[in-house]
Amino acid sequence: MAQENSDNMQVVMGIIMQAGNAKAAAMQAIQAAKKGDFDKADEFIKQANEGLVNAHNVQTDMLTQEAQGNHVKVDLYMVHAQDHLMTAITFIDLAKEVVAVYKKMAEK
Repeated sequence: MAQENSDNMQVVMGIIMQAGNAKAAAMQAIQAAKKGDFDKADEFIKQANEGLVNAHNVQTDMLTQEAQGNHVKVDLYMVHAQDHLMTAITFIDLAKEVVAVYKKMAEK
């Protein structure tokens, strides 16, 4: 039982860390675009997307375990991790739009 809790916490922390890194990179993209550094903004968006892929990979591993009959404990920590992931996805989508607006403004 202790191993199961430890494994579950590793999944939770993996999702939170990767989602947090992705969201932070998206924020850096906005800040770079605000300064007119669009190459750097694009690089940060790329990093944000990579963070999301990493978070999704952790999540997919968990879903695969569940599909194979190995029940994954869903507790408040897991709900919190999923919340972080969904927030990061939404924030990155918005960051892409903000960067695009800054680019358009710079063209004028």
